[in-house]
Amino acid sequence: MSRVYNFSAGPAVLPEEVLREAADEMLDYKGSGMSVMEMSHRSKTYDNIIKEAEADLRELMNIPDNYKVLFLQGGASQQFAMIPMNLMKNKVADYIVTGQWAKKAYQEAQLYGKANKIASSEDKTFSYIPDCSDLSISEDADYVYICENNTIYGTKFKTLPNTKGKTLVADVSSCFLSEPVDVTKYGVIYGGVQKNIGPAGVVIVIIREDLITEDVLPGTPTMLKYKIHADNDSLYNTPPAYGIYICGKVFKWIKKMGGLQAMKEHNEKKAKILYDFLDESKLFKGTVRKEDRSLMNVPFVTGNEELDAKFVKEATAAGFVNLKGHRTVGGMRASIYNAMPIEGVEKLVAFMRKFEAENA
Repeated sequence: MSRVYNFSAGPAVLPEEVLREAADEMLDYKGSGMSVMEMSHRSKTYDNIIKEAEADLRELMNIPDNYKVLFLQGGASQQFAMIPMNLMKNKVADYIVTGQWAKKAYQEAQLYGKANKIASSEDKTFSYIPDCSDLSISEDADYVYICENNTIYGTKFKTLPNTKGKTLVADVSSCFLSEPVDVTKYGVIYGGVQKNIGPAGVVIVIIREDLITEDVLPGTPTMLKYKIHADNDSLYNTPPAYGIYICGKVFKWIKKMGGLQAMKEHNEKKAKILYDFLDESKLFKGTVRKEDRSLMNVPFVTGNEELDAKFVKEATAAGFVNLKGHRTVGGMRASIYNAMPIEGVEKLVAFMRKFEAENA
């Protein structure tokens, strides 16, 4: 069985050489006589794995020393609660709602204090990013929250909001390590790894040290305190050890590819192939305002639900899988993360041209 082109939004395509390397090490990791899956997270061998993964991530993202890197569990969704529990000192936070996940985070925050929706693009099915250059930021807001790349709707903040001095918290799950980033602009930058970095089960939180305090909301479980994980180097409890090991391999792969600037160029080239075709196509249409288009997630439609379904079915048969759009929006979506090769996008576009000719 040859490998398919996997356009899934997550869990998503991983670099083939990373998978091969992991397969080679499956039964015996570096002469330890066992798999990383079987290894104590307290062992010297594993300690090297997690420390090296952190060091490589710090190098890739140029993370300053006053930020902690935490490898946690519970996915991005658990952060929807963990963030207000740890950061809502004044019990006030401002949310910019640009998609399903930002909306869920905003709803969750309402359990812990006053969450204000200060901007939204829900009026047009989240197909654009609102102007965030001069929002009415709450005087006493503890932070301003965004989801930087909206996986379902295919939008991306090209300019970060003007938070007027307030701490910016960003969910970057679906654009993690896809381009260079200035970590100092954020108080917290976090994401689930199952889109661009590794297998599901790990969430990476990069948090400025002054935000990590004992002073959390009453009733915050021990496991949901950033300080506990920071003080224990992400080893307070058994971490998702194997997932972190794969993430570490992907960090090395990105370094080998030339780092985040090279990744950005690679991703822009891929996205351009697909967007250029959508812009000239008579049958397929992109659904996102041009200036807000994501490099990672590309939603598109034919305008006819039966034709959409036919396209997904025929594409799957041709080896282009997981192109069905999210259940909340329908249509199609191609997620073209770091590990999707350019040829995968070229071949998809060739298939779309053929489908258009046959169904015009």
